[in-house]
Amino acid sequence: MAISIYDVIQGPVVSNKAYKASQSNKVVLHVHKNANAVMIKEAVEKFFDVKVAKVNTLITVGKRRRVGRAFIDGAIKKRAYVTLKDGYKLSFFDHIESNVSKKD
Repeated sequence: MAISIYDVIQGPVVSNKAYKASQSNKVVLHVHKNANAVMIKEAVEKFFDVKVAKVNTLITVGKRRRVGRAFIDGAIKKRAYVTLKDGYKLSFFDHIESNVSKKD
């Protein structure tokens, strides 16, 4: 089954590590587990109107836990660390940054 370009990006990753990556012109996204770097690059460039320099992917396997007698494996998730070219910016943390500056 082919992946549509609309199914590639599933949402942003909101964490401390993703926030630190955004400081160095990177964006961290949850992506479809079968998407490759070329698909991710095309989707980001189309939807966010930015130019992508590099895409790194990371697959995480969920923890195994016990439910009664059975074991259940957690969900497989894939993240993409997208590095943007110079002059382009994409941030999901604008609201957080504005609240931090108001407190100071």
